[in-house]
Amino acid sequence: MTEAPRPPLPAARFLDRTTPPHIATLVLVSGLAALSLNIFLPSLPSMARHFGVDYHLMQLSVSLYLAMTAVIQVLIGPVSDRFGRRPVLVGALALFCLATLGALLAPGFGLFLACRLLQAAIASGFALSRATVRDMVPADRAASMIGYVTMGMSLVPMVGPVIGGALDETFGWQATFILLGLSGLAVLALVWLDQGETVRGGASSFGGQIRAWPELLRSQRFWGYCLASAFASGAFFAFLGGAPLVGTTVFGMDAATLGFWFGAPAAGYLAGNFLAGRYSVRAGINRMVLAGALVTTAGLLLLWLLDAAGRAPAPVFFGLVVSVGLGNGILLPNANAGMLSVRPALAGSAAGLGGAIAIGGGAALSALAPAVLARGTGAGPLVALMLATSAASILCILWVMRRERAIGLP
Repeated sequence: MTEAPRPPLPAARFLDRTTPPHIATLVLVSGLAALSLNIFLPSLPSMARHFGVDYHLMQLSVSLYLAMTAVIQVLIGPVSDRFGRRPVLVGALALFCLATLGALLAPGFGLFLACRLLQAAIASGFALSRATVRDMVPADRAASMIGYVTMGMSLVPMVGPVIGGALDETFGWQATFILLGLSGLAVLALVWLDQGETVRGGASSFGGQIRAWPELLRSQRFWGYCLASAFASGAFFAFLGGAPLVGTTVFGMDAATLGFWFGAPAAGYLAGNFLAGRYSVRAGINRMVLAGALVTTAGLLLLWLLDAAGRAPAPVFFGLVVSVGLGNGILLPNANAGMLSVRPALAGSAAGLGGAIAIGGGAALSALAPAVLARGTGAGPLVALMLATSAASILCILWVMRRERAIGLP
């Protein structure tokens, strides 16, 4: 894939607002977004008891959060293309800190849920960190750099549920939101000091950015990368929606134990991100996406067969879910780089639209997962749902590869 040369940005210097951000800043921004999503998952049953609501209603704090994230990412792309990455990210972090305080002090479930939805502002960090990388380097290097960014980011969801479960057992669920608030303030200070602007002139108006969307949406390659990302990450989001219920009702786990096992996919994600960072330039985006989809699907197929045979206790269930993290760690950085490279001048819009499609699908699967887990059926329906979505990601990247051969791309 080729793209028109762009004027180079100055080399990044840490804590210098006149240069692009240091990679550590991008890691921490994305890490905070991941932490906000998953640190309180082991606390969902105790939070449902605290607010006096059913678990399925409490789970809306995950699925509606993901839906709000999708809406935000649709807007974040063109807004940041027009007004810059720095002011948008600073504003999102400030709103996240205020919303976290509101969630902590909420007297009832309705106000808590409203504040929880406002917390989704931090999810702009996912799109903006990718778009910032794409501003800084060309396509193949972007896949590699995104891989390293998300490799560091994956450490957060690996330890987040463990910390969240331990805090819940020791101090109650409110402690996790105190930690989120303090983390948000720290990252806000870091972004203020380090995040230089990376958007380079020539941005159109907001309306112009919106009118450019059809150019992206008409691209079969853009849709192929988006749907590959959506279906692959959908397997993980289904896990987020259903695993707390599986852990408590099928395996009889408390919050601390469930938090420990929640780190399993993140361990795989860390390894997958390392492989993406190491081999994406050499192997190419499409082959890495296909490899990640095959790894996830193979692991879930084995888990489905073992569960059907009655040989999937908790260590086997959570151990094989590592394949979801491993495959996604390989696939997602490359799929993201692919969708951003279809129209490089619209990198922010592509990041926003692509993220919205992926996370919107994830929100639906996160809400669907508890619904398929009827009492007495065990983990089988959840595993089948995850397997189906992962298999769909294989078809999507094969579609992209076929399309590139048809139009003569190398």
